[in-house]
Amino acid sequence: MTESQVIRHYFVDEAGDLTLFNKRGSSIVGQEGVSRVFMVGVAYLPHPEEANKLLTDLRTHLMKDPYFKDVPSMRPDAQKTALLFHAKNDLPEVRREMFTLLPKLNAEVQIAVRRKEELVSAARISQTQFGKKLSVSVIYDDLVKRLFKNLLHQADCNRIVFAKHSKWGRREALANAIAKAKHNFERKWNISSNRPTDLLSGTPEEYAGLQVIDYYLWALQRLYERKEDRFYELLAADYKLVMDLDDTTNKKYGEWYSKQNPLVLKKLKPPAS
Repeated sequence: MTESQVIRHYFVDEAGDLTLFNKRGSSIVGQEGVSRVFMVGVAYLPHPEEANKLLTDLRTHLMKDPYFKDVPSMRPDAQKTALLFHAKNDLPEVRREMFTLLPKLNAEVQIAVRRKEELVSAARISQTQFGKKLSVSVIYDDLVKRLFKNLLHQADCNRIVFAKHSKWGRREALANAIAKAKHNFERKWNISSNRPTDLLSGTPEEYAGLQVIDYYLWALQRLYERKEDRFYELLAADYKLVMDLDDTTNKKYGEWYSKQNPLVLKKLKPPAS
């Protein structure tokens, strides 16, 4: 890669879980500690180095603030906010600072959502009709493919950082999902998207972009799971696309929210209880 080449930097993480059944085969979707939806999100950051500096500066400032003295999550040995921002672990006061900072990063976010009551039905059909368990990997890879279908033709090369979960042991499968995304784009538009694409993995401490997408996922998850829209609304302009793939009320491929069809709470089909 030369200095004149345009590189687009993407950061991928997930929210929720893919737990569907207990040991007896009964659905536990929505029970305590089990989410009703599963999401995979990608954030494009035009200036990841600047984002890293801004998040580091904010964290340094907060760690010096006597207001947070002796707060457990702020202690270095707790390995939480002292190391990285993580919406689930951060104090409300810290979240407020992050929600003020994030719109300044010019992130462009896309998120694909699966409703787990639909996955329960699909899993039972797969087991009874085909004798196969519904693969967690297949669900995840499908969402990656959908998210990147229209993203990989816009620069000379792409760099995709996946949060280092157990998924990273499947690098070849993720590479196949990206290849399918390119193929589907080319088939639809007859435009080549064969740009060099580097696949990386890392932790949020290593890549500030992973801390960024974590916050956008958390805000959207609160909207879906708790009908709480105040966090989402603070960042709403940065969500370029939310694919609610299992809300087939109006369209068989799901409900897509964008600038043309803004996502607001009253439009959202509630997840099954």
